[in-house]
Formats: sequence, structure tokens, C-alpha cells
Amino acid sequence: MKKVLVANRGEIAVRIIRACHDLGLQTVAVYSEADAEALHVLHADEAICIGEAPSSQSYLKIPNIISACEITGADAVHPGYGFLSENANFASICESCGITFIGPSAKTIALLGDKAHAKSIAKSVKCPTIPGSDGVVETVEDAMAEAEKIGYPVFIKASAGGGGKGIRIAENKDDFVRKFTAARAEAEVSFGNPDIYLEKMVVNPRHIEIQVLADKHGNCVHLGERDCSVQRRRQKLIEETPSPYISPALRKKMGEAAVNLVKAAKYHTVGTVEFLVDSKKNFYFMEVNTRIQVEHTVTEELTGIDLLKEQIKAAMGEKLIHKQKNIHFTGHVFEFRVNAENPAKNFMPSPGKLEYYIPPGGPNVRVDSSCYPGYRIPPYYDSMIAKLIVKGHDREDAIRVSQRALREFHIGGVDSTIPFHQYILKHKKFLSGDYDLGFIDGLTDEGCDFQLGKGTETEE
Repeated sequence: MKKVLVANRGEIAVRIIRACHDLGLQTVAVYSEADAEALHVLHADEAICIGEAPSSQSYLKIPNIISACEITGADAVHPGYGFLSENANFASICESCGITFIGPSAKTIALLGDKAHAKSIAKSVKCPTIPGSDGVVETVEDAMAEAEKIGYPVFIKASAGGGGKGIRIAENKDDFVRKFTAARAEAEVSFGNPDIYLEKMVVNPRHIEIQVLADKHGNCVHLGERDCSVQRRRQKLIEETPSPYISPALRKKMGEAAVNLVKAAKYHTVGTVEFLVDSKKNFYFMEVNTRIQVEHTVTEELTGIDLLKEQIKAAMGEKLIHKQKNIHFTGHVFEFRVNAENPAKNFMPSPGKLEYYIPPGGPNVRVDSSCYPGYRIPPYYDSMIAKLIVKGHDREDAIRVSQRALREFHIGGVDSTIPFHQYILKHKKFLSGDYDLGFIDGLTDEGCDFQLGKGTETEE
């Protein structure tokens, strides 16, 4: 591997380019017409336009990306996250063209991308799974019979789903048929696959994910957990590690379960095994994300391990140098997703020109971003401005540093989620670590003005 084409944009493209340069690899940036002045284009050794602004005409256009590899002589592709990162067809085309896909094999992506199949693998290694249907349910009648067996409320989920799409909750049999039909229709439109399966709804759970790292020689380790329970409409907003909810004994059990699962799937590269943890500290397998995650940064800061470099080295066939016994967790880390949205107006998108952009600094503060003063945030893609990653020697210290860093973060020209994060860092439930997946939706449903702190109890 000598030259890596980065099939992505934004902060993750910048992050990948930096990791490649640290490893002595040349880089190629691809960009849409809307991203001609993007930072990843400036940082790469070469750059090539692959289409018009809509992602369907550029970042999702496989022939254009393969052509860019041929034109530039790139012998590897890093897909980042989102876009084509979990597209088995794209990985397969790269493989057939002799291009190294920096990620798992196409076969593994397809296997683990199907949630019903992934659940079967989890069961085969005795990893706890959420009670549900035994694979896909074909008809409404079969689905209703399964739902009665499982017990309401139930999740109706798209087998090929992701990003919160293709999911419905049926509270009882009276609204089951309508929800089932809607989930199938959304799955067909969003994923080209109408297959549906059912799961028992775990009430008020925590969303805990385990980071794994594996090579092509059968070696695999876990790098601890991330608590991703601060979500709005199933979109993550704040992540932290270690979780204030997880004991060392439970961390060990969940880590071992994650490693056993990915080994059974013959998985190599970085990946994340996602779990729900209920009020009795029982954990249940949800899915495997076969790519680098947005929130990989908190694990890097906790362990000191550069996940992007490890991912690239694994794709090059290098053996993993890390042993489980030698992985140490130091301090406490938060990541705050700073998006171009107005939290006081139901998180309304706010694309536009950054009149000024002054990120925070100082000890224990990291900012991953592709933005700069004068940069125009386009309306076509994810609205992320930056990821703010903060570390402290314990959770209380990390919260104090986070408050300072958010106070120093100045953005002009667009709205941002900074006031939301400042608000949450004063909330008693968050400060105590006593929150779950319903925390934020319970607040936003009230239409709170986060800047003023109305609508819920905060710590003065």
C-alpha cells in the first residue's frame, strides 16, 4: 500500500489523511463541487472532483470513485464512516479491482450488516441477545404471532437498517399492523431490502458500545466501552468513556463477548459491537458497526491507541502489537458533537458561512474538524462543524474542563449545538450519571430553550 484514496469528506477525511501521512502514505482526496474549498482537499497530496453536490452524484457514486483510483494510481481506499463505509458491494468492487479496502472483507460486511444474521452469530458464541423473532418475519400474520410471543412493547426493525431508519415501536396489537407496514415500506425505500425482524423493547436502557481491534492473523482485543446514551431521535450527541454505569466486572464480560463475536465472524480491522444495558445491568447484543465510528476519539484519548493508524496497518496485513493485558484506561473522556443546528428551534439545520470560528485549546482539549473562518457549511451533508474531545483525571474533572472548553468555543454566522451541550453539563441527571436513552428526547419533546435552561431542573 502506497497511496490511499479517502472516499469521504469532512472531519473524518482530514483525520484519515493525517493518519496516512504519519505512516508515510500518499493521499488522494475526492470531493464534490460543493466541497471544492474543503479542508480535506487542501491537506491531501492530490485531489479530484467526483461529481455534483448531492451525495448520490458524488460520494455515493461508486464508478466515479473507482475511476478516481485509476486516474491517480491509488492502490487503497479508506471509506471513513457513513456513505459507502458499510457497503458490501463497494468493498467487493474494490477487491475485484485490486484495490485494498481499508475495512473488513465484503463478505464480512454483508454478514454483519444483516442484523438478523449478526444476531445468529451472537447467539452461537453465547452472547446475550434481545428476545425476538428467529430471523426475518415474512408476513404480517407471522409477525403478529411473534409479537404476542415476545410481549409488547416490541421493536419492528429493518434487517438492513441503520442510522435509526426502518424502526417502529408497537405498544400493543392494535397499532402493530400499521407500524409493521410502515417499517417495511421505509426499509424498501432506504435500503432496497424490505426484510423485517422483531425485538423485545428494552425499557429505559443505556446504549453501550465496545470498541474492538482485530488483525488478519486471528488476533483481537477490545478497548473498553463508550456510553452513547445521550441521543436525540437515535442520533448520538455526547459520548463518554468509561461509562458511569458500567462496573469493571461488567466491562470485562462485555469486552469478552464482543471479542468472541467478531472472532466468530472472522472479522479484521476496527469495529464496534453495540449493546443495550437494562436497569438490572443485563446486557444485550444489538449490532456490529463494521467501520470506524464518529466517537472513536474518546477511546483513543482513554487508551493512547491511534485507531486510524491501527486500522490502516491491519489492512496492510500487519500483526496487532497490542495485548489485552497491556491495554490501560486512563482518566475520563467526553466527546461533544458540535453541529450547525439550532437546539432552541427543534435542532433546525443552520448551513451557511462561518463568519468566525475560534476553537478552544489548552490542556486536555482536542478538536477534530474540517472547518475554518470563512468556510461555508453546505446544506447537502451532515451538519457537523466539529467534535470537541475533552479529558480529565476523573469524570468530575472532565466535566469542568468540558465547561471551560465549550465556553472558549466561538462560532459565528451559523447556529450551533454549543448552548445545548452547556445546558446538559448543568443538568442534575447528567452530572450524576443517571441518564438513559430516553433522557434527551424527554427534554426536546418539551421544546426547551436550552440556552435559557427552561423546562427541566438544572444544577445552579
